[in-house]
Amino acid sequence: MPESSSSAARGRALRITAGVAVLLALAGYLVAQFVTGGGGAPRCTVRSAAGDGATYEISPEQAVNAATISAVGTSRGMPQRAVTIALATALQESALRNIRHGDRDSLGLFQQRPSQGWGTEKQILDPGYSAGKFYEHLAKVPGYSRLPLTVAAQRVQRSGFPQAYAKHEPDAALLAAALTGRAPASLTCAAPQDGRPGKPADVRAALVRDFGPDVLPTAQAAGSPTGTGGEKAQPGGAPAGATVTVPVPARAAGNTGSNGSADGDGDPRGWELAHWAVANSSELHIAQVSYAGRVWSAGESGDSGKKWRKADAESGTGKSGSTQNGTGEVRITTAQ
Repeated sequence: MPESSSSAARGRALRITAGVAVLLALAGYLVAQFVTGGGGAPRCTVRSAAGDGATYEISPEQAVNAATISAVGTSRGMPQRAVTIALATALQESALRNIRHGDRDSLGLFQQRPSQGWGTEKQILDPGYSAGKFYEHLAKVPGYSRLPLTVAAQRVQRSGFPQAYAKHEPDAALLAAALTGRAPASLTCAAPQDGRPGKPADVRAALVRDFGPDVLPTAQAAGSPTGTGGEKAQPGGAPAGATVTVPVPARAAGNTGSNGSADGDGDPRGWELAHWAVANSSELHIAQVSYAGRVWSAGESGDSGKKWRKADAESGTGKSGSTQNGTGEVRITTAQ
């Protein structure tokens, strides 16, 4: 075949290949739009409570892992600074994904190594276990809360790139403020609903897994239907579903507001639980979360799922989120 004919044939083949690739990409996009209802990929957003406009966006998978890391830390009595250090470390090591690969035998959120005594492969791939081991080592670092983040993280991780943690500190601080409840109504998720119902038993099991058995009354933690609401629709138009009610103990005498100030916007513990539920909304098929007179609802379009709004009179909580027995409650309603 003449050289010119051969070149023309190769050119046609390349154009056909490129055209097929474009068509496949377009088909994939259209399928994704159909499956998600045209809403695009589900995302979670955390917003600064400082009024500076700072935001950070993560996927539902990352949000679930971040919420577990935070819950494990606070359940151990670790301060917000420790949670920030843990989240920045996981962002650097795994991008908050529970990965099964890494340098040598490194695994999981924190890239811990079985050969270095961090646990078995199965244990390290359990986000709750790996977070607990990180905090266990961090607590042994003298004065870690006063150290630069990258120094504190490095004394736990022994990384070959110790300065890499620093770049994640602003995003980790935003996440920690929301997930420890210090920044009320600051975490939202916009996730099109897939039509799958949620199970209250799964919500209760996940709460106990991350926070420990004391997070729920004994009957609920054991799986009893006690504490599960009825089937009527919740405020804000969310689909009717079963509601898991999580009590928020009354604040200690002398404490006011969610940040130690008299803002009347709920309690950090309540917002910690509420934000945990929002972060887990895709995983556990949660349709609505309400606390302290605010409601978040998962939605299929528009602004639903992108903000907390004021609850109506049916919510059962006032602005402070308190009830007649002196405690508040977070209401987690599953999709039906």
